[in-house]
Amino acid sequence: MISYKKAISLINKNSITLPSKKISIDKALYKICAKDILSPSKYPSFNNSAFDGFALVSRETKGLNSKKTKKFRILKTIAAGDNPKINKYKKNSTVEIMTGALMPKQFDTILPIEKVKYFPSNKKPTHIILDRSLKKFEYVRFGGEDYKPGNLVVKKGEQIHANHLITLAALGIKKILVKKIPKIIFFGTGNEIIDYRKKNIPLWKVRNSNNLYFSAFGKGLNLEVVDGGVIKDNEPYKLKKALKKTIKSDIDLFVTSGAISAGKFDFIPKFIKQFGFQNKFKGAKIKPGRPIMLSKFKKKIFFGLPGNPISMVVGFRFFIYPLIRNMLGMNKEKTFKAKLINKYYKRKHFTNFLRCYLTVTKKGSCELKILKGQQSNKLKALTEANCWGVFESGKAKFKAGDFVECLPLIPSS
Repeated sequence: MISYKKAISLINKNSITLPSKKISIDKALYKICAKDILSPSKYPSFNNSAFDGFALVSRETKGLNSKKTKKFRILKTIAAGDNPKINKYKKNSTVEIMTGALMPKQFDTILPIEKVKYFPSNKKPTHIILDRSLKKFEYVRFGGEDYKPGNLVVKKGEQIHANHLITLAALGIKKILVKKIPKIIFFGTGNEIIDYRKKNIPLWKVRNSNNLYFSAFGKGLNLEVVDGGVIKDNEPYKLKKALKKTIKSDIDLFVTSGAISAGKFDFIPKFIKQFGFQNKFKGAKIKPGRPIMLSKFKKKIFFGLPGNPISMVVGFRFFIYPLIRNMLGMNKEKTFKAKLINKYYKRKHFTNFLRCYLTVTKKGSCELKILKGQQSNKLKALTEANCWGVFESGKAKFKAGDFVECLPLIPSS
């Protein structure tokens, strides 16, 4: 058996690089950016008004006050989307301007609508009267103040979300380069596994929860998951057939749960070897999920996970998900730390993944509670948890007040 740290190192070393392709931004949601996206232009494209009001030349207002006023002739109204061009500008003129409208190049400041005094009347004004001096660039949004040409918009390895799309569209970026979505096929194994939809099952059978979980979790991460069904202990030929087909297909990752240990019906390691897959590691110093296996054949990766549901969940979250991030060129997932409120003991040289509940106190600190029922055959703690506590190797005793590394139950980008 190897340490969790060593297993992750081997996963990174044996990862595959997924191809990239250009797609329209309307199809890019949740895809992974394959190349830094830079702004092709400045945004806003031109100086524009931050307020409804009147555009003026600031120097023409110099020295104005309640005793010294001036009238400015209204040339026209400019709304957002209007051409702001003024062909013949005369001194002491103004234009009514709406929020977001482009500033005519002759003007450099805005008088908000609430401070305007009209002449000769509010209903039919020809001029506005100003009784104070205005500073240059009041209520003006500058062209390029948000983005300049060449500014970074989305980093390589970042997942595209709606907040990215609004900016890409505004900048006129129509297509971007993204990574191919990993394609994974998953098989459950075991004679005891039976369709979870069946109402009444014999006591010696187990409803198939692993296939449903793996597919749902994978799809929630925008992965392409193929549910391969269940291979019975007396049907190893089905595994041979599936492996043969997978090697010739566009599937990137082949995953099984169960049948990888050293029991009479643990047939998977034997067949994986027969197909030319090279074993990278088998067994890790972790709890739960110790019997875990990674193999590779050319650009195909095989992961054998334990059949126990919680062990399978740990294998996906802490082994397969880091592999997928690596395949997509994403950075290592960030962890956070929380203060433990109950004590815990474990084997010193093992890494334990515990189902925990994180609470943020009124003072803003994060407190971590280890939930009851951490045995790998129990599901209740997983249902109640909102995060994982990672109890690292090298330490056996954890006391209340210790800070523990944590990860969300469901990964985020």
